[in-house]
Amino acid sequence: MNAILRTSGLSKHWGGFKANDAIDFSLPAGARHALIGPNGAGKTTFVNLLTGYQAPTAGKVFLGGDDVTRMPQHRRVKRGLARTFQINTLFAGLTVLESTVLAICERTGSAGRWLGTVSSRRSEIDEAWALLGSLRLESDASTPTRQLPYGKQRLVEIALALATHPKILLLDEPAAGIPAAESEELFGVLGALPAEVSILLIEHDMNLVFRFAERITVMVGGRILTEGTPAQIAADPQVRAVYLGEDAHGPVQGIHHG
Repeated sequence: MNAILRTSGLSKHWGGFKANDAIDFSLPAGARHALIGPNGAGKTTFVNLLTGYQAPTAGKVFLGGDDVTRMPQHRRVKRGLARTFQINTLFAGLTVLESTVLAICERTGSAGRWLGTVSSRRSEIDEAWALLGSLRLESDASTPTRQLPYGKQRLVEIALALATHPKILLLDEPAAGIPAAESEELFGVLGALPAEVSILLIEHDMNLVFRFAERITVMVGGRILTEGTPAQIAADPQVRAVYLGEDAHGPVQGIHHG
């Protein structure tokens, strides 16, 4: 499969500290890919470099075949690279529908004509309702986002990202702080997203990772330790050794395949 997102020798150093060091990575079109590793492995820094939130010390980032290493964040979004953050940032005072319509208007270039009401934005409203339906959020459309439970807020954050019509969706710990039942629903929605949206997620819940991802990259100490299918990663003694330092039970050992 052709790579829709790729890095070559991507590095981020602060003095002698190597947060990311010479990372070569490839995300195929349509991928469901997870990035895992112990705390401090450099996962979030890597995503920061992919999105342009931080500039690399060395190396390159490619979207399709184009070098976007020096391209600012907003232009990468326009090129189809969308991200959700570990701590979500939503339009707390707006309803779910208003927030989604505003995100769509931003994509279409009509956000500058936003007048505080969605009533005149019929095409954007129709698109927003369709998007909320795909994420099972229709019943929450008139609810201010600040009143939603945390799991629903994460779904709204994903809706805002999808409103940009991304080719690639980067998810930074989407299940963080969400009760188990809500995280199951969240990943069910993610699994139903169109195949043309490639997904790269950072997630600590290994059961969710192994049920969702088709391939997994393990990062340790700012470098890629290994990559493979869920079965290969679960059986890898290096991965077990890495996680035994975090959890006496070994999160990889606790994976149940189904």
